[in-house]
Amino acid sequence: MDSVNSGMNRRSGRRGALLAVAAAVVLLLCGGVVGYGVLADEEKPPPAAAETAEVTYEVSGNGTADISYLGGGDAGEAVVEQGVVLPWKKTVRAPKGKAPTVGVVLDAKGGQATCALAVRGRHVQRATATGTFGRATCTGTPG
Repeated sequence: MDSVNSGMNRRSGRRGALLAVAAAVVLLLCGGVVGYGVLADEEKPPPAAAETAEVTYEVSGNGTADISYLGGGDAGEAVVEQGVVLPWKKTVRAPKGKAPTVGVVLDAKGGQATCALAVRGRHVQRATATGTFGRATCTGTPG
């Protein structure tokens, strides 16, 4: 009977050792994955800020109009201002790669309004809207 018990103890001991080795391997793998994730996050450079150019939008004339333009910031989203009393002027830092644009729509009273666009202080385009709900758009080359 002792030989049977000693054989079982050896097998139990081997199983225990194998389980301990397997657990150690799993822990090492988990530690490696976590360590890689931490190191991978540290190696990534922060995103670069988008390059911008100074853009000046101007609408001259009398009365009121709706004005839309490419806004500033990295996203350069469209901005709409309604019922603006003219004259109006706005300077923003617009992202390079997006065409700066300003549009004007006169109200029901009509009249005349001229939009102008300058990139980095250099005149790019001018257009005139006339009459009831007259429209004009000025677009430039991306800075």
